[in-house]
Amino acid sequence: MSNARGLSGKGAQRREQLLDTAEELLVTTGGAGLSMRAVAAAAGVRLGHLQHYFPTHAELVSAVLERVLGRSAERLAPLLDPGGDEDALLRALLAEQQDVRLVRLFAELWALAAHDTSVAAAVRAFYDRYRDLVACYLATRHPDLDEGRRRSRAQVFIMLIEGASLFRSGIAGVPDDAADAELLRTARSLLGA
Repeated sequence: MSNARGLSGKGAQRREQLLDTAEELLVTTGGAGLSMRAVAAAAGVRLGHLQHYFPTHAELVSAVLERVLGRSAERLAPLLDPGGDEDALLRALLAEQQDVRLVRLFAELWALAAHDTSVAAAVRAFYDRYRDLVACYLATRHPDLDEGRRRSRAQVFIMLIEGASLFRSGIAGVPDDAADAELLRTARSLLGA
């Protein structure tokens, strides 16, 4: 079994191909191009086939987000060790913001979430998980911080990093060494004791 729906082998592979198609449409055509019909057409399948794997638009978006978070968590896992190099972790997070496809994907998802309550719920669930990962990282490095403080710091850290993506990616500005240095100082203070 390879996922929550109990798919294995060919079914799991087909599900991944459908997610690839959804991501590609999201990045190339924007949120407006991410209808269930458009994904099915681009994947060369019937709408019912797509709905077998993702019954609703929100479930499709949620699966895209889950996969993006999973890939990011996998890349960052070696850096999330309590004794790990905090600067290496921060550099890895900032490097993700230079992935134009990833930044476009999130910008489109944020826009979709502003107009679709089910997409907004999927985006909130994604950021809740992201916050929990950062809070767990803080707990291992600073067990003296109470849970509420860890969650608050994690939330602000994510706001800082995600907001920075708009400026560092070229959407709202261009990368600036002095701003990056200040960003890193602020991020370190949030992760520090």
